[in-house]
Amino acid sequence: MSNPEPSLLEFPCSFPVKVFGEAQQGFAQAIAAVVQAHDPGFDAATIEMRSSSGAKYLSLTCTIHATSREQLDNLYRDLTSHPMVKMAL
Repeated sequence: MSNPEPSLLEFPCSFPVKVFGEAQQGFAQAIAAVVQAHDPGFDAATIEMRSSSGAKYLSLTCTIHATSREQLDNLYRDLTSHPMVKMAL
């Protein structure tokens, strides 16, 4: 069995996750619920929101308490498969 790739991050750490989607009712709440499933201590009040110049899209920055690469991988997997999410970085 091969060893997993070494991580460039030292866990635990604060880790910002950017999520982009169309500006629609309930987007921030839906993303907060996904993030809280992976970081139960995440406070939705800390989400940073930015609207696109035409106000069609919304960018959310959720800074989580990352404890492992597996946690981050699972979070990104859930975010990118969410129907309201266009992209997650």
